[in-house]
Amino acid sequence: MSVAQADASSKTPAKERVFGWVENAVVKPWGIQVKAKLDSGALTSSLDARNIETFNQNDEEWVRFRLKLEDEASGDVFSDMIERPLYRDLTVRGAGGRDERPVVLLDVCIGDTIYEEQFSLRDRGDMNYPLLLGRRTISHLGLLDVRETFLQKTPKCNGDTPVVPHDPDE
Repeated sequence: MSVAQADASSKTPAKERVFGWVENAVVKPWGIQVKAKLDSGALTSSLDARNIETFNQNDEEWVRFRLKLEDEASGDVFSDMIERPLYRDLTVRGAGGRDERPVVLLDVCIGDTIYEEQFSLRDRGDMNYPLLLGRRTISHLGLLDVRETFLQKTPKCNGDTPVVPHDPDE
């Protein structure tokens, strides 16, 4: 072990969990198990959503979208229209230009914990992973080992599972 490695490992808390760049996650409350890509290059997490539209409900902005996700455990396809309050709008700038996306709060179970996180909604049908976890979410999980995949056990969350609520200051 080099001096740099020893120094870096001594700063890591013993209880810090390590996650691979791909992990299994369960989208709550629907219980859909999907493969999630942990992407340190993205700030905000993203979820595959179709037919996205905003609307007003009781003088508040909401988002209606279709989740179409294949459950990794059962092979069943979940395809329902979902309505959630709009948390905020997100402008994404990249090589392809600017993209406006709605952001909602959703719960995701990873390992043995439920995290309430921000998810931008976009059609990820052409992507390998329907769920992308960005730095905001990764910072709540633990450490990311980009050399490995599936370092956490298959998510099992129930009524007794610890919940990490969303921090509106992030």
